[in-house]
Amino acid sequence: MLKRMLTMTSVFLATLSLALPVNSHEHGMMKGDIVDVAASNGSFNTLVAAIKAADLVGTLKGEGPFTVFAPTDDAFAKLPKGTVESLLLPENKDKLIAILTYHVVPGKVMAQDVVKLDKATTVNGQDVLITTEDDRVMVNNATVTSVDVKAKNGVIHVIDTVLMPK
Repeated sequence: MLKRMLTMTSVFLATLSLALPVNSHEHGMMKGDIVDVAASNGSFNTLVAAIKAADLVGTLKGEGPFTVFAPTDDAFAKLPKGTVESLLLPENKDKLIAILTYHVVPGKVMAQDVVKLDKATTVNGQDVLITTEDDRVMVNNATVTSVDVKAKNGVIHVIDTVLMPK
């Protein structure tokens, strides 16, 4: 068990050293909440639009703490054509909420704690799997590209793929 933890820690630290930050200001303590930090970053415009369409702004501006596995605009662009536009329609709000809450874990789980997990239960009730492959940390099929983007009510870990609940 100790050997596995040391291996996972080494892999995760290697990922941290190789990961390029989305914006250089993200690694210090941010005064804003999760939504403010994401909105000010410039790489999460689609995510912020989806949060607004799902009426989750108030929740993610709340006390928390929250851990958000945040897909970038490029991650949303990987979805089949028309998917994002369809999800943003009012009649698909429940599906959008299910997808977005699948990216949020209650509590503040910093990078150093992620390596100790095999899975995490999301706000929507389903688990995401946390694994290491080579020198990468994965959440389901998404690669973590940047970690510990701090907000006053939690932390954001940047991922390169939108997570889809079952």
